[in-house]
Amino acid sequence: MSQSPVRAVKFDHHETDFNHRGGPPGHAAIGRTVDSVLSATIGTGFARWEGAEVAWTLLYDEVIFVIEGELVVTAADETHHVLPGEILWIPEGTELVYGCGIE
Repeated sequence: MSQSPVRAVKFDHHETDFNHRGGPPGHAAIGRTVDSVLSATIGTGFARWEGAEVAWTLLYDEVIFVIEGELVVTAADETHHVLPGEILWIPEGTELVYGCGIE
């Protein structure tokens, strides 16, 4: 049985569909890029967070990279303030709450 060749895929946030995921109060929108169709182990996408909080249990490993502002992630009674240029890795199965930092 042969497997199809692995190929790289580039995503542009300007071409990504964003869906409402939280708020009011505030607003959160997620633009999924890599999901279970492309990978069984990791999910990726773009997010816009404006004062909303969203509870979630991860179905895959997740890496968060903040470009601007601050994302606050609370998991296992720990709060992580992720700032521009920082990355946070979170393992599959983690129950967490995404939120925004002080603007």
